[in-house]
Amino acid sequence: MALSGPEVEKQVPAEPRPGRKLQSWWSLVFCLCFYGFMAQMRPGESFITPYLLGPDKNFTQKQVTNEITPVLSYSYLAVLVPIFLLTDSLRYKPVLLLQGLSYVSVWLLLLFGSSVLHMQFMEFFFSITMAARIAYSSYIFSLVPPACYQRMAGYSRASVLLGVFTSSVLGQLLVTMGRVPFSTLHYISLAFLAFSLVLALFLKRPKRSLFFSRGAPARAGASPSELDRMNLGQGQPTGGKPDWLPASWRDSALAHMLRELGRTARLPQLRLWSLWWVFSSAGYYLIVYYVHILWNVVNPTTDTTRVYNGGADAASTLLGAITSFAAGFVKIRWALWAELIIAVVTVLQAGLVFLMYKTSSIWLCYSAFVLFRGSYQFLVPVATFQIASSLSQELRALVFGVNTFLATVLKTIITLVVSDKRGLGLPVHSQFLIYFVYFLVLFVAYVLAAMLAGVRHFRQGRRQPPPPAQELMSPMQEPAVHDGPAPEEDGPAPEEDGVRAVGEQRQQPEAKA
Repeated sequence: MALSGPEVEKQVPAEPRPGRKLQSWWSLVFCLCFYGFMAQMRPGESFITPYLLGPDKNFTQKQVTNEITPVLSYSYLAVLVPIFLLTDSLRYKPVLLLQGLSYVSVWLLLLFGSSVLHMQFMEFFFSITMAARIAYSSYIFSLVPPACYQRMAGYSRASVLLGVFTSSVLGQLLVTMGRVPFSTLHYISLAFLAFSLVLALFLKRPKRSLFFSRGAPARAGASPSELDRMNLGQGQPTGGKPDWLPASWRDSALAHMLRELGRTARLPQLRLWSLWWVFSSAGYYLIVYYVHILWNVVNPTTDTTRVYNGGADAASTLLGAITSFAAGFVKIRWALWAELIIAVVTVLQAGLVFLMYKTSSIWLCYSAFVLFRGSYQFLVPVATFQIASSLSQELRALVFGVNTFLATVLKTIITLVVSDKRGLGLPVHSQFLIYFVYFLVLFVAYVLAAMLAGVRHFRQGRRQPPPPAQELMSPMQEPAVHDGPAPEEDGPAPEEDGVRAVGEQRQQPEAKA
């Protein structure tokens, strides 16, 4: 799909010209990043579970574990694909408004709902906010030229991380030092979210989108999308296209993308890291969803000033940001050592999950979760780079979208079997034992894969030396085949959006169970 010759020269992204237009870009970027920060200001999110189990709502632990929380996985699976398509066709801003309205609905139901059905609707609206995060992470790339993609990706991600950290710290300080009741904390969260919804009303709606809505002409200096390049060849012979398909489908841009995706799926590193993304993300978010219920079991205190969920979420967000940043400086021959490193991280995660299951100390439980989250966030940028480095911008979004969808399907199946009252309906402690076994099985699989990779390398000997160590970097710094935005912002990959879906992400995202 890469072009050569004069066509490539015409598509080299131009640096933005100084003047009023550059100032307009920066003002738009600032407004969007400020919105991203304010949308994370939900200081009550870390304390939703103790609020539901406490005297304010008085739900039972079984209701929260087996009837309310499972709805989040089911509804997220239902809304993920429609919102992904609407994001592009509606050009981002309407989906951001939908996200803001859904956040307000979540906290209205939390404050004024009184039944299990109300809380299940709350989970449904929360799933919409999670699925709509793709609108924020993609919005910024429609405002600036490709030469600015890398910096803009960093700014948008930093604003979200800062918002999550500030929100968690603020919530913990209000509860511990200010002795603010949970209900008041949720009113504060509702006020912040209403303000962020007002901010979204003033955001500029882009004239074009990145993928399928390409009606508006591209700006000067912006490179055509990969879909445009594919369409250049639609009048050419179809070659190996199936004759039984309608001509409109065979020649569509989506069909071109799917065929190209089938070819790239043969790459071993792409398969390995995509499988890691699917299986590890499913396990990670199951832990994130249910760990707050586990904390309430380990520390069933009625003294709200001794609930430190916000501090644990803030610490895990900070450690995740540090490990993600540190991963960018790691130089390893990933083609040789990837399976072994994944196995080491996975067995560490299994041990931390077992510690959360076994311990009766809330501080050990907090610490294990912080380390668990940090270890996952360490591998996210590695996987993002390994997947994105050989793909175009639109194919990155498609691959990340497929990976996220498959992870959501797997997570939903596990939830239905393990958590839902229509399945086994296990208590949260037993669930964490199941999750420990899940990560242990993944560890065994990765060890076997590492052994097979070592045997292959030993047989090859000196005939085919492994590729040199690579430092993680944006595809903007790679050869011309990498012409899209920074990979950590492509598609619905995990993003640090809220303590409840940190990193589901792009990721994520993405505080209660």
